[in-house]
Amino acid sequence: MSEAYMPGFGNDFETESLPNALPQGQNSPQKCNYGLYAEQLSGSPFTAPRGTNERSWLYRIRPSVRHTSHFSVHENTHWKTGPHISDPTVPIGQLRWNPVPMPNKKTTFIEGVRTMTTAGDVHTQVGMATHVYVCNTAMVDDYFFNADAELLIVPQLGTLEIFTEMGRINVEPLEIAIIPRGMIFQVSPVDGEARGYICENYGAKFTLPDRGPIGANCLANPRDFKTPVAAWEDKETDCRVHVKWCGNFYVTEIGHSPLDVIAWHGNYAPYKYDLRTFSPVGAILFDHPDPSIFTVLTAPSGEEGTANIDFVIFPPRWMVAEHTFRPPWYHRNIMSEFMGLIHGQYDAKEEGFVPGGMSLHNMMLPHGPDTMGFEKATSAELAPVKLDNTMAFMFETRFPQHVTSYAMDLETLHTDYLDYWKGLKKRFDGTIEGNWD
Repeated sequence: MSEAYMPGFGNDFETESLPNALPQGQNSPQKCNYGLYAEQLSGSPFTAPRGTNERSWLYRIRPSVRHTSHFSVHENTHWKTGPHISDPTVPIGQLRWNPVPMPNKKTTFIEGVRTMTTAGDVHTQVGMATHVYVCNTAMVDDYFFNADAELLIVPQLGTLEIFTEMGRINVEPLEIAIIPRGMIFQVSPVDGEARGYICENYGAKFTLPDRGPIGANCLANPRDFKTPVAAWEDKETDCRVHVKWCGNFYVTEIGHSPLDVIAWHGNYAPYKYDLRTFSPVGAILFDHPDPSIFTVLTAPSGEEGTANIDFVIFPPRWMVAEHTFRPPWYHRNIMSEFMGLIHGQYDAKEEGFVPGGMSLHNMMLPHGPDTMGFEKATSAELAPVKLDNTMAFMFETRFPQHVTSYAMDLETLHTDYLDYWKGLKKRFDGTIEGNWD
Protein backbone atom coordinates (compact mmCIF):
# COMPACT_ATOMS: atom_id res chain seq x y z
CA MET A 1 0.00 0.00 0.00
CA SER A 2 1.46 3.38 -0.99
CA GLU A 3 1.76 6.10 1.60
CA ALA A 4 0.32 9.61 1.35
CA TYR A 5 1.13 12.75 3.31
CA MET A 6 -0.16 16.15 4.32
CA PRO A 7 2.35 19.04 4.22
CA GLY A 8 3.21 21.47 7.02
CA PHE A 9 4.90 21.65 10.40
CA GLY A 10 2.72 21.75 13.51
CA ASN A 11 -0.47 22.14 11.51
CA ASP A 12 -3.91 21.14 12.71
CA PHE A 13 -4.62 18.26 10.35
CA GLU A 14 -7.70 16.15 9.66
CA THR A 15 -7.86 12.89 7.74
CA GLU A 16 -10.18 9.91 7.36
CA SER A 17 -9.88 6.59 5.56
CA LEU A 18 -13.66 5.97 5.45
CA PRO A 19 -16.14 8.66 4.41
CA ASN A 20 -17.75 10.57 7.29
CA ALA A 21 -15.70 8.72 9.91
CA LEU A 22 -14.54 12.09 11.22
CA PRO A 23 -17.22 13.95 13.24
CA GLN A 24 -17.87 17.51 12.16
CA GLY A 25 -18.46 20.39 14.57
CA GLN A 26 -17.60 18.40 17.69
CA ASN A 27 -15.00 15.94 19.01
CA SER A 28 -16.99 13.44 21.07
CA PRO A 29 -20.46 12.65 19.71
CA GLN A 30 -22.76 10.35 21.66
CA LYS A 31 -22.37 7.74 18.94
CA CYS A 32 -19.57 7.79 16.35
CA ASN A 33 -20.13 6.61 12.79
CA TYR A 34 -19.13 3.02 11.97
CA GLY A 35 -19.33 2.10 15.66
CA LEU A 36 -15.99 3.80 16.34
CA TYR A 37 -14.68 5.03 19.67
CA ALA A 38 -13.54 8.65 20.15
CA GLU A 39 -10.30 9.08 22.07
CA GLN A 40 -7.95 11.99 22.72
CA LEU A 41 -4.16 11.63 22.67
CA SER A 42 -2.49 14.56 24.46
CA GLY A 43 1.13 15.55 23.91
CA SER A 44 1.01 18.46 26.37
CA PRO A 45 -0.84 19.37 29.57
CA PHE A 46 -4.42 20.47 28.97
CA THR A 47 -3.56 23.99 30.16
CA ALA A 48 -0.48 24.53 27.99
CA PRO A 49 -0.54 27.82 26.03
CA ARG A 50 -2.30 27.61 22.69
CA GLY A 51 0.98 27.81 20.77
CA THR A 52 2.38 24.74 22.54
CA ASN A 53 -0.83 22.84 23.24
CA GLU A 54 -0.80 19.51 21.42
CA ARG A 55 -3.56 16.98 21.12
CA SER A 56 -5.25 14.83 18.52
CA TRP A 57 -8.64 13.15 18.45
CA LEU A 58 -8.61 9.56 17.18
CA TYR A 59 -11.60 7.58 15.97
CA ARG A 60 -10.75 3.93 16.30
CA ILE A 61 -12.15 0.41 16.25
CA ARG A 62 -11.27 -0.20 19.91
CA PRO A 63 -10.20 2.30 22.57
CA SER A 64 -6.60 2.09 23.76
CA VAL A 65 -7.64 0.53 27.06
CA ARG A 66 -8.35 -2.60 24.98
CA HIS A 67 -4.85 -2.49 23.48
CA THR A 68 -3.25 -3.46 26.77
CA SER A 69 -3.72 -6.32 29.18
CA HIS A 70 -1.57 -7.42 32.10
CA PHE A 71 2.00 -6.18 31.65
CA SER A 72 5.03 -8.33 32.30
CA VAL A 73 8.67 -7.26 32.44
CA HIS A 74 10.49 -7.68 29.14
CA GLU A 75 14.28 -7.48 28.97
CA ASN A 76 15.93 -5.26 26.38
CA THR A 77 19.64 -5.66 26.97
CA HIS A 78 21.13 -3.00 24.74
CA TRP A 79 18.66 -0.10 25.20
CA LYS A 80 19.73 2.08 28.13
CA THR A 81 18.15 5.16 29.69
CA GLY A 82 19.48 8.18 31.59
CA PRO A 83 20.43 8.73 34.30
CA HIS A 84 23.34 6.53 33.39
CA ILE A 85 26.85 7.36 34.56
CA SER A 86 29.87 6.29 32.54
CA ASP A 87 32.26 3.87 34.18
CA PRO A 88 34.66 6.23 36.04
CA THR A 89 37.56 3.88 35.34
CA VAL A 90 37.20 4.63 31.61
CA PRO A 91 39.20 7.77 30.76
CA ILE A 92 37.28 10.65 29.20
CA GLY A 93 38.24 11.73 25.72
CA GLN A 94 37.23 12.11 22.11
CA LEU A 95 35.73 8.91 20.66
CA ARG A 96 34.94 7.55 17.24
CA TRP A 97 33.43 4.32 15.90
CA ASN A 98 33.01 2.57 12.59
CA PRO A 99 29.48 1.33 11.78
CA VAL A 100 27.80 -1.18 14.08
CA PRO A 101 27.83 -4.60 12.38
CA MET A 102 24.59 -5.99 11.00
CA PRO A 103 23.09 -8.85 13.06
CA ASN A 104 23.53 -12.48 12.00
CA LYS A 105 20.16 -13.57 13.40
CA LYS A 106 16.63 -12.29 12.86
CA THR A 107 16.37 -8.90 14.58
CA THR A 108 13.46 -6.47 14.62
CA PHE A 109 13.83 -2.72 14.89
CA ILE A 110 13.12 -2.69 18.65
CA GLU A 111 15.44 -5.64 19.29
CA GLY A 112 18.16 -3.92 17.23
CA VAL A 113 18.45 -0.66 19.21
CA ARG A 114 21.93 -0.24 20.77
CA THR A 115 22.51 2.70 23.11
CA MET A 116 25.73 4.64 22.61
CA THR A 117 25.26 7.50 25.09
CA THR A 118 22.75 8.89 27.56
CA ALA A 119 22.40 12.40 28.96
CA GLY A 120 20.14 13.89 31.61
CA ASP A 121 17.36 12.14 33.48
CA VAL A 122 14.23 10.57 32.00
CA HIS A 123 12.41 10.89 35.34
CA THR A 124 12.63 14.69 35.26
CA GLN A 125 12.13 14.77 31.47
CA VAL A 126 15.40 16.45 30.55
CA GLY A 127 18.17 15.17 28.30
CA MET A 128 18.37 12.49 25.67
CA ALA A 129 19.98 9.27 24.54
CA THR A 130 21.72 8.40 21.29
CA HIS A 131 21.27 4.98 19.75
CA VAL A 132 22.03 3.09 16.60
CA TYR A 133 19.58 0.56 15.21
CA VAL A 134 20.20 -2.52 13.07
CA CYS A 135 17.36 -4.73 11.84
CA ASN A 136 16.50 -7.33 9.21
CA THR A 137 13.04 -8.53 10.27
CA ALA A 138 9.60 -6.93 10.25
CA MET A 139 7.61 -6.47 13.47
CA VAL A 140 4.67 -8.51 12.12
CA ASP A 141 2.63 -9.00 15.30
CA ASP A 142 4.71 -6.79 17.58
CA TYR A 143 4.06 -3.12 18.31
CA PHE A 144 5.82 -0.55 20.46
CA PHE A 145 5.35 2.77 22.16
CA ASN A 146 7.78 4.87 24.14
CA ALA A 147 6.24 6.59 27.15
CA ASP A 148 9.60 8.20 27.98
CA ALA A 149 10.42 10.20 24.88
CA GLU A 150 9.81 11.13 21.28
CA LEU A 151 12.06 9.42 18.75
CA LEU A 152 14.01 11.09 15.95
CA ILE A 153 14.95 8.34 13.48
CA VAL A 154 17.78 8.93 10.98
CA PRO A 155 18.19 6.08 8.45
CA GLN A 156 21.67 5.44 7.08
CA LEU A 157 21.14 2.15 5.23
CA GLY A 158 17.83 0.82 3.92
CA THR A 159 14.27 2.19 3.90
CA LEU A 160 11.92 1.73 6.85
CA GLU A 161 8.14 1.50 6.71
CA ILE A 162 6.84 2.89 10.00
CA PHE A 163 3.17 2.06 10.51
CA THR A 164 1.85 4.34 13.26
CA GLU A 165 -1.57 4.74 14.81
CA MET A 166 -2.06 7.77 12.57
CA GLY A 167 -0.76 6.42 9.26
CA ARG A 168 2.18 4.99 7.36
CA ILE A 169 5.55 6.68 6.88
CA ASN A 170 8.22 5.41 4.50
CA VAL A 171 11.57 6.92 5.42
CA GLU A 172 14.80 6.36 3.51
CA PRO A 173 18.40 7.52 3.94
CA LEU A 174 18.54 11.34 3.67
CA GLU A 175 15.12 11.54 5.30
CA ILE A 176 14.20 11.58 8.99
CA ALA A 177 11.07 10.61 10.91
CA ILE A 178 9.69 11.81 14.25
CA ILE A 179 7.49 9.51 16.34
CA PRO A 180 5.78 11.38 19.20
CA ARG A 181 5.97 10.21 22.79
CA GLY A 182 3.35 7.56 23.55
CA MET A 183 2.38 6.76 19.96
CA ILE A 184 2.08 3.09 19.01
CA PHE A 185 3.98 2.01 15.90
CA GLN A 186 5.47 -0.91 14.03
CA VAL A 187 8.57 -0.98 11.81
CA SER A 188 9.43 -3.07 8.75
CA PRO A 189 12.75 -2.86 6.86
CA VAL A 190 11.68 -2.49 3.22
CA ASP A 191 15.04 -3.51 1.74
CA GLY A 192 15.66 -6.59 3.88
CA GLU A 193 18.01 -4.96 6.35
CA ALA A 194 18.46 -1.47 7.70
CA ARG A 195 20.75 0.59 9.91
CA GLY A 196 20.59 4.11 11.25
CA TYR A 197 20.60 6.41 14.23
CA ILE A 198 18.03 7.41 16.86
CA CYS A 199 17.87 10.44 19.11
CA GLU A 200 15.58 9.69 22.06
CA ASN A 201 14.37 13.05 23.34
CA TYR A 202 13.32 13.03 27.02
CA GLY A 203 12.60 16.76 27.12
CA ALA A 204 10.44 19.30 25.31
CA LYS A 205 9.47 18.14 21.84
CA PHE A 206 11.36 19.07 18.72
CA THR A 207 10.30 22.23 16.97
CA LEU A 208 11.67 24.50 14.27
CA PRO A 209 14.39 26.91 15.44
CA ASP A 210 13.76 30.64 15.27
CA ARG A 211 15.45 32.11 12.21
CA GLY A 212 16.26 35.48 13.79
CA PRO A 213 17.92 37.85 11.29
CA ILE A 214 17.70 35.21 8.56
CA GLY A 215 14.02 36.06 8.30
CA ALA A 216 11.09 34.08 6.99
CA ASN A 217 12.79 31.68 4.56
CA CYS A 218 15.56 29.09 4.15
CA LEU A 219 16.81 26.43 6.57
CA ALA A 220 14.00 23.87 7.07
CA ASN A 221 10.80 25.26 5.59
CA PRO A 222 7.52 24.15 7.24
CA ARG A 223 5.89 23.02 3.99
CA ASP A 224 8.53 20.31 3.52
CA PHE A 225 7.47 18.38 6.63
CA LYS A 226 5.02 15.57 5.80
CA THR A 227 2.41 13.99 8.11
CA PRO A 228 0.73 10.73 7.06
CA VAL A 229 -2.94 10.36 6.23
CA ALA A 230 -5.07 7.94 8.22
CA ALA A 231 -4.43 4.22 7.67
CA TRP A 232 -5.46 1.19 9.70
CA GLU A 233 -5.45 -2.56 9.98
CA ASP A 234 -8.21 -4.74 11.43
CA LYS A 235 -6.75 -8.13 12.26
CA GLU A 236 -7.52 -10.49 15.12
CA THR A 237 -4.36 -12.46 15.78
CA ASP A 238 -2.10 -12.89 18.80
CA CYS A 239 -0.26 -9.56 19.07
CA ARG A 240 2.16 -8.06 21.56
CA VAL A 241 2.50 -4.41 22.57
CA HIS A 242 5.93 -3.49 23.95
CA VAL A 243 6.27 -0.43 26.16
CA LYS A 244 9.24 1.58 27.39
CA TRP A 245 8.31 3.35 30.64
CA CYS A 246 10.84 5.13 32.91
CA GLY A 247 13.67 3.19 31.35
CA ASN A 248 12.09 -0.23 31.87
CA PHE A 249 10.54 -2.46 29.24
CA TYR A 250 7.24 -4.28 29.47
CA VAL A 251 5.07 -6.36 27.15
CA THR A 252 1.35 -7.03 27.08
CA GLU A 253 -0.45 -9.61 24.93
CA ILE A 254 -3.66 -8.79 23.08
CA GLY A 255 -5.72 -10.52 20.42
CA HIS A 256 -5.80 -7.84 17.75
CA SER A 257 -3.82 -5.04 16.11
CA PRO A 258 -3.69 -1.72 17.99
CA LEU A 259 -3.26 0.21 14.71
CA ASP A 260 -7.00 0.66 14.28
CA VAL A 261 -7.48 4.43 13.84
CA ILE A 262 -9.94 5.08 10.99
CA ALA A 263 -9.83 8.88 11.21
CA TRP A 264 -8.13 11.58 13.25
CA HIS A 265 -7.68 15.31 13.57
CA GLY A 266 -5.29 17.48 15.58
CA ASN A 267 -1.68 18.59 15.81
CA TYR A 268 -0.03 15.75 17.76
CA ALA A 269 1.17 13.47 14.98
CA PRO A 270 4.20 11.76 13.46
CA TYR A 271 5.97 13.30 10.50
CA LYS A 272 8.93 12.97 8.19
CA TYR A 273 11.30 15.42 6.53
CA ASP A 274 13.61 15.16 3.53
CA LEU A 275 17.03 16.55 4.48
CA ARG A 276 17.67 17.37 0.82
CA THR A 277 15.08 20.16 1.05
CA PHE A 278 17.09 21.99 3.72
CA SER A 279 18.17 25.36 2.31
CA PRO A 280 21.53 26.21 3.91
CA VAL A 281 22.76 29.73 4.45
CA GLY A 282 26.32 30.66 5.29
CA ALA A 283 29.26 33.00 4.87
CA ILE A 284 29.45 34.63 1.45
CA LEU A 285 32.53 36.78 2.13
CA PHE A 286 34.75 35.51 4.95
CA ASP A 287 34.89 33.26 8.05
CA HIS A 288 33.04 30.08 8.88
CA PRO A 289 29.65 30.49 10.60
CA ASP A 290 28.69 28.72 13.80
CA PRO A 291 27.29 25.22 13.18
CA SER A 292 23.97 26.39 14.66
CA ILE A 293 23.25 27.88 11.23
CA PHE A 294 22.57 24.29 10.10
CA THR A 295 19.95 23.44 12.75
CA VAL A 296 16.97 21.54 11.35
CA LEU A 297 15.09 20.95 14.61
CA THR A 298 15.60 22.02 18.21
CA ALA A 299 14.20 20.74 21.48
CA PRO A 300 14.25 23.77 23.79
CA SER A 301 15.18 23.80 27.45
CA GLY A 302 14.03 26.21 30.13
CA GLU A 303 16.96 28.50 29.31
CA GLU A 304 16.50 30.61 26.20
CA GLY A 305 19.05 29.88 23.50
CA THR A 306 20.35 26.74 25.22
CA ALA A 307 18.84 23.62 23.70
CA ASN A 308 18.03 20.35 25.35
CA ILE A 309 18.88 18.98 21.89
CA ASP A 310 19.75 20.51 18.54
CA PHE A 311 19.56 18.35 15.42
CA VAL A 312 22.11 19.82 13.03
CA ILE A 313 23.05 18.66 9.53
CA PHE A 314 26.01 19.36 7.26
CA PRO A 315 24.52 19.09 3.76
CA PRO A 316 25.93 19.74 0.27
CA ARG A 317 26.72 23.44 -0.14
CA TRP A 318 28.98 25.92 -1.84
CA MET A 319 32.15 27.09 -0.06
CA VAL A 320 33.03 30.61 -1.19
CA ALA A 321 34.54 32.48 1.77
CA GLU A 322 37.70 34.50 1.04
CA HIS A 323 40.85 34.51 3.22
CA THR A 324 39.17 31.83 5.33
CA PHE A 325 39.89 28.44 6.86
CA ARG A 326 36.75 26.86 5.48
CA PRO A 327 36.19 23.70 7.55
CA PRO A 328 34.76 24.07 11.08
CA TRP A 329 37.35 25.64 13.33
CA TYR A 330 39.01 24.08 16.38
CA HIS A 331 36.91 24.64 19.43
CA ARG A 332 35.76 23.63 22.89
CA ASN A 333 32.09 23.87 23.74
CA ILE A 334 29.73 23.61 26.70
CA MET A 335 27.48 21.51 24.40
CA SER A 336 28.18 17.81 23.82
CA GLU A 337 28.25 16.64 20.22
CA PHE A 338 27.36 13.19 18.89
CA MET A 339 27.97 13.06 15.15
CA GLY A 340 27.02 10.54 12.48
CA LEU A 341 27.69 10.29 8.76
CA ILE A 342 24.84 9.22 6.49
CA HIS A 343 26.86 9.21 3.29
CA GLY A 344 29.89 10.75 1.62
CA GLN A 345 32.69 12.46 3.51
CA TYR A 346 32.67 15.10 6.23
CA ASP A 347 34.94 18.03 5.34
CA ALA A 348 36.67 18.28 8.73
CA LYS A 349 37.49 14.55 8.93
CA GLU A 350 39.46 13.48 5.92
CA GLU A 351 40.38 10.03 7.25
CA GLY A 352 38.63 7.30 9.19
CA PHE A 353 35.10 8.72 9.41
CA VAL A 354 32.92 6.52 7.21
CA PRO A 355 29.17 6.36 6.48
CA GLY A 356 27.42 4.65 9.37
CA GLY A 357 30.20 5.75 11.71
CA MET A 358 29.91 7.94 14.80
CA SER A 359 31.98 10.30 16.89
CA LEU A 360 31.51 11.84 20.33
CA HIS A 361 33.04 15.13 21.44
CA ASN A 362 31.81 15.78 24.94
CA MET A 363 31.50 19.15 26.65
CA MET A 364 34.72 21.16 26.89
CA LEU A 365 36.83 18.49 25.19
CA PRO A 366 38.72 20.04 22.25
CA HIS A 367 38.12 18.93 18.68
CA GLY A 368 38.34 20.11 15.11
CA PRO A 369 39.82 19.15 11.73
CA ASP A 370 42.28 16.27 11.65
CA THR A 371 45.81 16.70 10.28
CA MET A 372 44.91 15.85 6.70
CA GLY A 373 41.87 18.11 6.82
CA PHE A 374 43.98 20.96 8.15
CA GLU A 375 46.67 20.50 5.50
CA LYS A 376 44.10 20.36 2.71
CA ALA A 377 42.21 23.42 3.95
CA THR A 378 45.29 25.59 4.44
CA SER A 379 46.81 24.78 1.06
CA ALA A 380 43.69 24.83 -1.09
CA GLU A 381 43.09 27.47 -3.72
CA LEU A 382 40.23 29.57 -2.35
CA ALA A 383 38.02 29.39 -5.41
CA PRO A 384 34.31 28.60 -5.09
CA VAL A 385 34.00 24.87 -4.36
CA LYS A 386 30.86 22.73 -4.28
CA LEU A 387 30.94 20.43 -1.26
CA ASP A 388 28.80 17.67 -2.73
CA ASN A 389 27.67 14.08 -2.11
CA THR A 390 27.80 14.42 1.66
CA MET A 391 25.42 14.39 4.59
CA ALA A 392 26.60 14.40 8.19
CA PHE A 393 24.53 15.28 11.23
CA MET A 394 24.93 16.08 14.90
CA PHE A 395 22.83 15.46 18.00
CA GLU A 396 23.99 18.29 20.26
CA THR A 397 22.89 18.68 23.88
CA ARG A 398 23.67 20.94 26.82
CA PHE A 399 24.21 17.82 28.99
CA PRO A 400 27.29 15.60 29.21
CA GLN A 401 26.79 12.42 27.23
CA HIS A 402 27.71 9.34 29.25
CA VAL A 403 29.06 6.48 27.17
CA THR A 404 27.57 3.02 27.65
CA SER A 405 29.64 -0.11 28.23
CA TYR A 406 28.26 -1.42 24.93
CA ALA A 407 29.79 1.53 23.10
CA MET A 408 33.13 1.24 24.88
CA ASP A 409 33.32 -2.50 24.18
CA LEU A 410 32.20 -2.19 20.56
CA GLU A 411 34.71 -3.80 18.24
CA THR A 412 34.46 -0.86 15.84
CA LEU A 413 35.75 1.67 18.41
CA HIS A 414 38.78 3.58 17.08
CA THR A 415 41.52 3.11 19.64
CA ASP A 416 43.77 5.37 17.55
CA TYR A 417 41.35 8.28 17.13
CA LEU A 418 43.63 10.80 18.87
CA ASP A 419 46.42 9.93 16.44
CA TYR A 420 44.58 11.78 13.67
CA TRP A 421 45.59 15.07 15.35
CA LYS A 422 49.21 14.13 16.13
CA GLY A 423 50.48 15.62 12.88
CA LEU A 424 49.38 19.12 13.89
CA LYS A 425 52.94 20.22 14.58
CA LYS A 426 54.22 23.46 16.01
CA ARG A 427 54.47 26.13 13.32
CA PHE A 428 55.16 29.18 15.48
CA ASP A 429 58.13 31.41 14.62
CA GLY A 430 58.22 34.65 16.60
CA THR A 431 60.89 36.14 14.34
CA ILE A 432 58.76 36.09 11.20
CA GLU A 433 55.70 38.24 10.80
CA GLY A 434 53.00 37.09 8.44
CA ASN A 435 51.55 33.80 7.32
CA TRP A 436 53.56 30.61 7.45
CA ASP A 437 54.35 28.58 4.32
